[in-house]
Amino acid sequence: MFVRLFYTLRKYGVPVTTRELIDLNQAIAEGLAFADQDEFYQLAKTILVKDERFFDKFDRAIKDYFEGIETFDLDELLKQVQKIPKEWLDLELLEKHLTPEQREALQKAGSLEELMKMLEERLREQHKKHQGGNRMIGTGGTSPFGAFGDHPEGVRIGGPGRKRSAVKVWEQRKYQNLDDDQILGTRQMQLALRRLRKFARQGAAEELDVDGTIRETAKQGILDVQLVPERRNRVKVLMLFDVGGSMDSYIAQCEKLFSAAKTEFKTLEYFYFHNCLYDYVWKDNHRRQASRLETWDLFHKYGRDYRVIIVGDASMAPYELRSVGGSVEYMNDEAGEIWLRRLRQHFDKTAWLNPEEENYWQYTQTIGLIKQIFDDHMYPMTLKGIEDLTRYLSR
Repeated sequence: MFVRLFYTLRKYGVPVTTRELIDLNQAIAEGLAFADQDEFYQLAKTILVKDERFFDKFDRAIKDYFEGIETFDLDELLKQVQKIPKEWLDLELLEKHLTPEQREALQKAGSLEELMKMLEERLREQHKKHQGGNRMIGTGGTSPFGAFGDHPEGVRIGGPGRKRSAVKVWEQRKYQNLDDDQILGTRQMQLALRRLRKFARQGAAEELDVDGTIRETAKQGILDVQLVPERRNRVKVLMLFDVGGSMDSYIAQCEKLFSAAKTEFKTLEYFYFHNCLYDYVWKDNHRRQASRLETWDLFHKYGRDYRVIIVGDASMAPYELRSVGGSVEYMNDEAGEIWLRRLRQHFDKTAWLNPEEENYWQYTQTIGLIKQIFDDHMYPMTLKGIEDLTRYLSR
């Protein structure tokens, strides 16, 4: 069963395996979902999707599977919908409310495919604002397209949901913000950073080993409880944050990243610098002088096995990177690029995470220079960028 669903998910890029297909068939055989599409949708998503970033692709695939809309380029249709002028959807009329008899009298499209065809036709035909009508995209009418109107079946465009008579839940595509190129929230950052975690059992044997207990009990014929050390995340991370100047624009993103890192890594150390690494860093921005640490001491204190992530836009005047005395704050005795190369030489794995949009990197000279110093291990602060960074650091 569900072989067509399996291949539909594969077509949309959901990495489903035959093991999960078998699990879905077993769940259906045991009656976990029966004769209800919404129940099946929730069950299938739970079993077949292993990562939240594939939720949106799963939604589109399940819509294709149930409704058979293979002839539509839905992404292109959505792009056209997004181009609808906002003034077409302004609420200037009272919201439309029909009696149950009036709603019943309205003609339904009959299928989601027909509804999409109708929407495509309206997008081609409509060239002005409509309100209170029964055909075009607008507000306050009985058209199946728009907002604040009343129709037993339609596509809600703009405005909040009110009567729950729009298309199925998978058409809402709630998870688009998990796209690889989107700015990340704390939860998404946690998921992306999780790849870097490495677990090992260390310390006293205090945790119940279920498999070992079953195995030894079967051998002995009596209960033989087995214990193992607790699994601990043994990866050690050092983060260096650029602060001040152009980085003020990225404070919110860096706060989310810092919060996610503190949640994911038990051993996390962090320090701050400005623009480029020089001969000292500091721990507290409110007590810079009192909390400063010489960079040489940083190297001595933290071993080569620390994974180092530098967070900064790498945007500065070239002399701040390449010249003695180039720092905007004081007369540094050695150029910043020397300290960056020392950092690279001391730690086994270092990478640069850049919140600046990757499309603009080519226009800043120092971004290219630092990217070269880090052997191209500079990554954008996106889902894909953080995943690529953690993949490199975990090797």
